[in-house]
Amino acid sequence: MYLKLFCVLSILFFTPSLSNPTPFSPSNNVTLFGDAFLNNNNSITLTKENNCTSPPPFPPPPTTAGVGRAFYVNPVRFLDPSSNDTVSFSCSFSFTIANTPSCPFGDGLTFLITSNINSVNLNDGGYMGLPEEINPSPEVQDSYFAVEFDTNFDPNLQDINGNHVAIDLNSIRSLDSVDRVDLKDVKRKTVWIEYRDSEKIVRVWVGYSEKIMPQSPVLELQIDLSNKLKEFMHIGFTASNGKGSSIHIIDQWRFKTFLGFLPSTMPMDVVEEGDCLMCSPVDSNINTTPFTYHPSSRRIINMVLVFVGIALVIILLAAVFVVGFMCLIKRRRLKRVQSERHMRRFQGGRMVPQMLSLTEIKSATNGFSNDKIIGEGASAVVYEGAIPSCGSVAVKRFNHENHLNSSVSRIPFNTEFATMVGCLRHKNLVQLQGWCCERNELVLVYEHMPNGSLDKILHTRTSLSKFLTWERRLNIIRGVASALIYLHEECESQIIHRDIKTCNILLDAEFNAKLGDFGLAEVYRHSFRTRDATVPAGTMGYLAPEYAFSGVPTVKTDVYSFGVVVLEVATGRRPVDEERVVITDYVWDLWEKGVITEAADPKLMGRFNRMEMERVLMLGLICAHSNCEKRPNMREFARMFKGESVLPVLPSRKPTVRIQSVLPEGCEEIMSLGEGVSEITPWSTPRTHFSKF
Repeated sequence: MYLKLFCVLSILFFTPSLSNPTPFSPSNNVTLFGDAFLNNNNSITLTKENNCTSPPPFPPPPTTAGVGRAFYVNPVRFLDPSSNDTVSFSCSFSFTIANTPSCPFGDGLTFLITSNINSVNLNDGGYMGLPEEINPSPEVQDSYFAVEFDTNFDPNLQDINGNHVAIDLNSIRSLDSVDRVDLKDVKRKTVWIEYRDSEKIVRVWVGYSEKIMPQSPVLELQIDLSNKLKEFMHIGFTASNGKGSSIHIIDQWRFKTFLGFLPSTMPMDVVEEGDCLMCSPVDSNINTTPFTYHPSSRRIINMVLVFVGIALVIILLAAVFVVGFMCLIKRRRLKRVQSERHMRRFQGGRMVPQMLSLTEIKSATNGFSNDKIIGEGASAVVYEGAIPSCGSVAVKRFNHENHLNSSVSRIPFNTEFATMVGCLRHKNLVQLQGWCCERNELVLVYEHMPNGSLDKILHTRTSLSKFLTWERRLNIIRGVASALIYLHEECESQIIHRDIKTCNILLDAEFNAKLGDFGLAEVYRHSFRTRDATVPAGTMGYLAPEYAFSGVPTVKTDVYSFGVVVLEVATGRRPVDEERVVITDYVWDLWEKGVITEAADPKLMGRFNRMEMERVLMLGLICAHSNCEKRPNMREFARMFKGESVLPVLPSRKPTVRIQSVLPEGCEEIMSLGEGVSEITPWSTPRTHFSKF
């Protein structure tokens, strides 16, 4: 059972260009096997998601073992039968790999040239849909060449890692591999592949722009394909999931063959009429030709006219050409914006943000009207708006100075966009809906939170319907803790937020908390044990003392900020009030007097469980402990918050910290209880050093 994709085909046999190209017209010229299917935008999804979220034993694999293939329906000539010369060829295509949340990545995908389209058993699974080994027997004439984009580490195949580009010839054990491209970042990539028979060399480029090919290839291999390619071969793509679960999407595929020398400029750099084997709907007018003046008898007549007449004709033609050229540029720009809309909702609810035009953004915000402003920060202004494809949204417009100033080492837009697109998909994180980078504007579009920030509800007068009851406050703490567990432990990379505070915690219509604003986030691999110091960033009153001094962010610095938030939610006080009283000092003082529950927010009017209030305040002090070794991680906090584990014993007096000229390796070395130490003046963050909120 297979499907056929409508597309346009033009393989250039033995000529460097197409002199009389066939106009774009639909035809059934791509054949799909296994799990592969056609999307509405004429892209091909090679594999489907597997269910790997349930605990072992896992459900049985699908009958096709997660293998999908797509081939051009007719074989392509690679040898000239009269001279036995081998062609050179060039190919370009775009692909996206997105894995299922909480599942490992699948095996990967390949671009394949094979003499036998039926050489893969769809029920075997794995190996990215390639045959494990071509039989070297002289009786067997099968042969294949593949460029693989491998996202699964298999030591039995001598893989270098689980993220590499490689070249295969008649075997899944690669001839050469490189890991210079992040195949798992969910971003759309464009690939250029060329083989020059005169040089006997294969080159592979990978980039993020569909139009601009990188200067240097990521992989280059000296190889002679003349004795491997048959007269006719099949071209296409294969992919498999194996034990993982990923969606492999292919679009914008172009392929050409040339006899003799391949042009020095890659022929895929310019889209020519009839190039496209697989086009998106927005490419249906790809063959529109700009206005060209054709010489005719009238031009001969004009040559004998007076110079004034000639000048008028030239001016008229120039004006028509300029107008036509401007219209063509505008149309191509519109098509480019539309074509980027391939980042849509994938199966299983996984969504990748879509690129939006500046026109859509301005329409949603009434031209960035001041009446639409719902929030302002150091690096951006947030507007309320509505976009048809996204619904009600919050539009975050970043300041021009940040991305125009070359002296700024960290651009908040770049950091926040890369972090959100990388892996963030959690019910307690604000979801990114779209983005725009056009005309010197940098914009991120998030889902709209009807109840605004936690900071405004806690510290300003609100209506009775927005009053934070004790149950709502407990749910907010629980939600933020869940988000931090996800960032610190459950993401593929560890993410340190660095700016946890109540104004970055937003509330939806049901008062569920969602953490946002990742402009200061740092991303690390879980295996990294040592980290370079950074410029301390965050908000005074929420910074951990060791981070303010050393500049090294850790999960424990996030825990400290979270502890301050917990105290702020329970007491209704700011981290540093107008009289410069620090919230941690205030709660510690009541703890030392044995009346810690008196710190409860007066607006609650005693409507809370005293044991729960005491537990929450104690947990806030534990998380905001000045000794980082005494702080729990977020998973330990969650267990104590639920009453599943015992709280550690708090000291009778507030611990104080002194900072030495060189920060020791262990936090214990800089701690003291402040008793019997007369020669050292202790201080506590942020009373002395961080009085500005």
